[in-house]
Amino acid sequence: MGKDAKAKESGGKGKGKQAAGASDDSASKGKGKAAKADGLGTCTYVKARHILCEKQGKINEAYKKLQDGWLSNGDKVPPAEFAKIAAEYSECPSGKKGGDLGWFPRGKMAGPFQEVAFNTPVGVTSAPFKSTYDMDTTSS
Repeated sequence: MGKDAKAKESGGKGKGKQAAGASDDSASKGKGKAAKADGLGTCTYVKARHILCEKQGKINEAYKKLQDGWLSNGDKVPPAEFAKIAAEYSECPSGKKGGDLGWFPRGKMAGPFQEVAFNTPVGVTSAPFKSTYDMDTTSS
C-alpha cells in the first residue's frame, strides 16, 4: 500500500509525508503535517494502497512479484508498478484504481489493516497479513 501520512492541524494545511513505494511523490505535498520524524507517530490520516486476496497463495504470489522486482534489492516499489500488481491480483474494488484507498483517518479501517497502515514506516511495503475480512493483504 502506498502511504502518505498527515496530522490534523488547526488553522490549515502543512506539508505531508509520503510513506511507500506505491504512493505518488506529488500526492503528499500540501496534505498535512506529521509531528514525528517518521511521519506516522501522531498522524491522524494516511493515504494507502493495498492488495486484498482471499487465498494465501494468491497474496504470496503478488508479494513475490514485489520482492523479486524491488523489495529484495532494498528498493521502493514504484507507484505505477504496485498499481499494476494490485490491478492484477487484488479482489477489492480498489484494485481497479491500483489498490488506492485514498486518505483515511484513524478509526475508519478495521483492526489489523489500520494497525499496519499507521505503523508501517515511511517508504516501506508491508509483508502480507491477515485482515478482519478473512482475506490476506499487503500494503505499502
